[in-house]
Amino acid sequence: MSSNIKKEVILEGLNCAHCASKIEHEVTGLENVTFAHLDFISKKLTIDIKNDDHANHTMHGVTKIVHKLEPDVKIIDKDADKKEKLERLETSNEKKQELYRIGIGAFLFALALIFNFSPNIELALYLIAYVLVGIEVLIKSAKNIKRGQVFDENFLMTIATIGAFAIKEYPEAVAVMLFYQIGEFFQGLAVNRSRKSIADLMDIKPEFANFKTKHGVTKVSPEKVKIGDIIIVKPGEKVPLDGIVTKGTSMVETSALTGESVPKRISEGQEILSGFININGLLTISVTKEFKDSTVSKILDLVQNASSRKSQTENFITKFARYYTPTVVIIAALLAILPPLLLTGANFSDWLYRALVFLVISCPCALVVSIPLGFFGGIGTASKHGILIKGSNYLEALNNVEVIVFDKTGTLTKGVFKVTEVNPANDFTKDEILEYAALAESYSNHPIAESIQKAYQKEIKKIQLPIIVKFLVTD
Repeated sequence: MSSNIKKEVILEGLNCAHCASKIEHEVTGLENVTFAHLDFISKKLTIDIKNDDHANHTMHGVTKIVHKLEPDVKIIDKDADKKEKLERLETSNEKKQELYRIGIGAFLFALALIFNFSPNIELALYLIAYVLVGIEVLIKSAKNIKRGQVFDENFLMTIATIGAFAIKEYPEAVAVMLFYQIGEFFQGLAVNRSRKSIADLMDIKPEFANFKTKHGVTKVSPEKVKIGDIIIVKPGEKVPLDGIVTKGTSMVETSALTGESVPKRISEGQEILSGFININGLLTISVTKEFKDSTVSKILDLVQNASSRKSQTENFITKFARYYTPTVVIIAALLAILPPLLLTGANFSDWLYRALVFLVISCPCALVVSIPLGFFGGIGTASKHGILIKGSNYLEALNNVEVIVFDKTGTLTKGVFKVTEVNPANDFTKDEILEYAALAESYSNHPIAESIQKAYQKEIKKIQLPIIVKFLVTD
């Protein structure tokens, strides 16, 4: 019997937020697709297909859509080396070559502007600079026109700059393409940095679990551990699954989940969550949730799918973009044609120039692309500072916040303690109180205990501890 299936692929090389929304829209419209979402952060395309019998046919349709809209994007199976895909930077050899091209083009453009060459040499310099800087845009525009994707930013930049050459405004043609490519290059860097920040935030996933059996302890993947199984967590290791501590006592760092910088004491019978870091004790844990339902898994899902929770502004821009570019092209054409026909003394060359200027300033990058990237960059920057924002709708909601309430420790303070004052009583001196307190805390690594030991500033002879305790109790 056939059933619904979910397919997940990675679109390697996807850096255009606007193109991502177009891919998502067209894939959603395929016959057997019930749901499609393209997460621009992880470049993961998730597709729900009605019937597994149609899976191959549907995925073939998805491939055609992706290559029609973004010919250079590679479709990779999600299960292939995930870490390599997340950390693969676009500033590889291909990006370096692009930077060299832009640099040489900018140098030739500057030469033609600064020095008084003959008209032929000047034109040659401008042409070479234009080709070096804009070849990628020209090729994309030609490919998109061939595939029926006419109205996009590549098409606008191409007709605007070629038109500028046609009316002999060579510097404007090269400058427009140069600034556009520089903007695209820095946009790519910003996207990759945001992706890396979000990927670093996802690094809370434990790599293994110490599974306890009759024959000993074995390292296994957290996904293989079942409810009721016993795992061991050693000092310094991440807790891989949610559970109940059955044996042992330890301090655990919870900052990855709660943001609380002060370690928490966990002992037998207490609940412990995946993602905590065991600091000093050996813990034996009875697993209460499988990895797919664990706390760390839910947090990873929130991070990976943050871009699926779109703001009202993003949803509006996505719809607006479908009509924006064609409208701009039509208005530009009317601007070039109608005034010379209707106005006395109007010059076609002047109005063509104005139409080209209108095309350049109306390029959708400024509006259609910048808004999704703005939200994406905001989520990425927050991730860099360890703040998880679950979607752009939540980021937009912060615009209306009037009152913020902080949990002080770990938010406004660092959770680092210091002894500021000692108040002795019953004929004890300050030095004696500090010494006794330091001795009493000498076996503890709690932050408050460490601050007392640091304030004592002397070597602690731990052999004195039983004597001091006996003296204090007796006294």
